[in-house]
Amino acid sequence: MGALLARSGMGLVYGGGNVGLMGAVADGALSQKGEVIGVIPRALMEKELGHGGVTALHVVTSMHERKQMMVDLSDGFIALPGGFGTLDELFETLTWLQLSFHDKPVGILNVGGFFDGLIDFIHHMSRSGFLKPEHARCVLVESDAEKLLAAMESFRPPDLGKWIEKMAAEAR
Repeated sequence: MGALLARSGMGLVYGGGNVGLMGAVADGALSQKGEVIGVIPRALMEKELGHGGVTALHVVTSMHERKQMMVDLSDGFIALPGGFGTLDELFETLTWLQLSFHDKPVGILNVGGFFDGLIDFIHHMSRSGFLKPEHARCVLVESDAEKLLAAMESFRPPDLGKWIEKMAAEAR
C-alpha cells in the first residue's frame, strides 16, 4: 500500500510508528521515495515506537490531538487490517464525514475478507434504521488497493442537507 501510494504520487499520513503493518506501509512508501508524515503521541514516542526515517514526525500530547492532526493533514483515509485502534480511527473519520466535519473519502482495504463481518454489520445498522443508506454507502470497500484508490478519487460525499433536523422531524 505504501509503495503504491508513493508510485501514484500520493503521500502517506499515519500514526508515526515503526512497528507492525503501519511501519511496513511507511517503509514501503519510503522505499519509493514517497513523502511520509507520522503523527505520534509523546507516550508512544517515549516507548521508542516512533519511526526515525519518515519525512516528518509530529509528536503530540494526546490520541485525540493525533487523530485531529491526521485528519487535517490527509486528503482521505484507508483502513487496513488491524485492531481496536484501526476501528477507532475508522469510525471517528466516518462519524466526522457523516457530520460534515470533513468531506474526504474513507476506504477499507478488505484484504482476504478481513473486514467482511464489519461490512455486514454496517449494512445491518443501515437496514435497522440506525444509519442512513447514504451514509453506509460512504464506506468505500475494495479488496484491491488500486481499485480502492480509484474509488476514493471519484468520491463525492452525499448532500443530505440538515439531516439531523430532518430525522428529528420524522420522529415526531
